[in-house]
Amino acid sequence: MTILITGGAGYIGSHTAVELLNAGANVVVLDNLSNSSMESLKRVEEITGKSVTFYQGDILNKGLLKKLFNDHDFEAVIHFAGLKAVGESVSQPLRYYENNVTGTVILCQVMAEHNVKNLAFSSSATVYGDPASLPITEDFPTGATNPYGQSKLMVENILADLHHADPSWNIARLRYFNPVGAHASGRIGENPNEIPNNLMPFISQVAVGKREFLSVFGNDYNTHDGTGVRDYIHVVDLAIGHLKALDKLATKPGLVTYNLGTGTGYSVLDMVKAFEKACGKPIAYQIAPRRPGDIAACYANPAKANAELDWQATHSIEDMANSSWRWQSNNPNGYNA
Repeated sequence: MTILITGGAGYIGSHTAVELLNAGANVVVLDNLSNSSMESLKRVEEITGKSVTFYQGDILNKGLLKKLFNDHDFEAVIHFAGLKAVGESVSQPLRYYENNVTGTVILCQVMAEHNVKNLAFSSSATVYGDPASLPITEDFPTGATNPYGQSKLMVENILADLHHADPSWNIARLRYFNPVGAHASGRIGENPNEIPNNLMPFISQVAVGKREFLSVFGNDYNTHDGTGVRDYIHVVDLAIGHLKALDKLATKPGLVTYNLGTGTGYSVLDMVKAFEKACGKPIAYQIAPRRPGDIAACYANPAKANAELDWQATHSIEDMANSSWRWQSNNPNGYNA
């Protein structure tokens, strides 16, 4: 079984590559390295003792995609490649729509030409916008509040139309909640090239002294401590969810949609406290104004994925904090030695 992973050198992609290789699959990675590193794939090979076939390039490059599909007999594609910073998407919407939407259309065109019709798509809980109630189930109304979320929602709709037009496609739309943590080896983890967009790398960079303090955006939300509540899911649980989704695609289910989350919400300050326990030192933080577009709380009901994929998150908040600290303390500058 050979699987193409677009964006496979990134945070979630590299962890998924480890799980696929350990499960006996052959892995081909396409990545333009705009927010990732070749070093991650070297470490994937070191962790698994197996090799990854790597192509540096972009999903917008149709000629390169055709070469990949001509050279390899893919059983399925896991599609991670995409820009993912909410704030940046607001200031650069055209870049986000071109990369995330047009890139996916080109990928699907080439897949269709080569009769490869099994696709696991990396979507996001941002497609739910500000949910009317919690926890969130897959049948909730969708409506994103920023161009990043809109681009994910557009792709979801395109994939639904594609399946409607050609029911031989098998597509899993996987709506992630908030991935955190790192591989137990401490060798691969989240490595933002610039200012982190996600909470955990920001906390861990404060812990290793790279940043002076964490900004906590808002402490007046209607939550147990006033700070925003999110469903944080360990990246290894998320990676295993993709293997389970591939198993599901092999049964020819058509179009399926799953929340990948824990079903538990933790606040920003809950995560800070867990990390302080993991690293044994206080994390300096300052309260800052709310960010536009942020919501008070967001967490999943993962019952559908539990039932239909035989999948559930098993890592605790302590596992998330401990593995993040192991990765950051062993690699204070990420993949840059």
